[in-house]
Amino acid sequence: MEHSKQTQFSSSDKKDAGASSVVNGHCDGMLKRAAGGSSQPPAAESGSQRPVMESWREDRTRSVEDNEMSLPSLAAAYTTILRGLGEDPQRQGLLKTPWRAATAMQFFTKGYQEKIIADVLNDAIFDEDHDEMVIVKDIDMFSMCEHHLVPIFGRVHIGYLPNKRVLGLSKLARIVEIYSRRLQVQERLTKQIAVAITEALQPTGVGVVIEATHMCMVMRGVQKMNSKTVTSTMLGVFREDPKTRDEFLTLIRS
Repeated sequence: MEHSKQTQFSSSDKKDAGASSVVNGHCDGMLKRAAGGSSQPPAAESGSQRPVMESWREDRTRSVEDNEMSLPSLAAAYTTILRGLGEDPQRQGLLKTPWRAATAMQFFTKGYQEKIIADVLNDAIFDEDHDEMVIVKDIDMFSMCEHHLVPIFGRVHIGYLPNKRVLGLSKLARIVEIYSRRLQVQERLTKQIAVAITEALQPTGVGVVIEATHMCMVMRGVQKMNSKTVTSTMLGVFREDPKTRDEFLTLIRS
């Protein structure tokens, strides 16, 4: 693993190791620090906005029926975008583009249609007398940056110490899929995955590390082609015990 990633991992020995940590210039998306040094949630711009810290609690907010009903308006919005770009939506190559783009965006964000408990966990939690670390690494992840609506892609590494209960291994990947297929920031996504596993299993500890490329950095702005962002969330013994944390980080690098 590159030196920058090793630096990121070693910083977890600090006091706030359990918080979502970041490299490559990305600030912590969970909580902004005020100028005076105290941590305060970002001020809501309207009464309808919810604190970012509560976003991991959100479950299904869109149904298949909602998709069908919203498709025409989404397609119309893409038609407007094409005109705004100086294109002719009626030319042959673009005639069906608004509908294709609308259905593609619904697929990219299909995580809003699923619930962790009902659609993923279901009967996949098993009583098992196993107390050694369980790790699933290199889970492919695709998401959409909520700031620019362009792709984020990378890999997710998950580890947990069971407390008499284990989760079907494929379900860890499914949890990643649900939360990543929403408009996201990587910091929040990392914490959502860790908290979901913690609430489902009540394990001794959970560790989640995400390494990802953000196309908003590659295609626009600073245009750094090889930049990667690494975020981590450590809960329970992964946060409290440096030896457990180091074992997890060593194993995902191997």
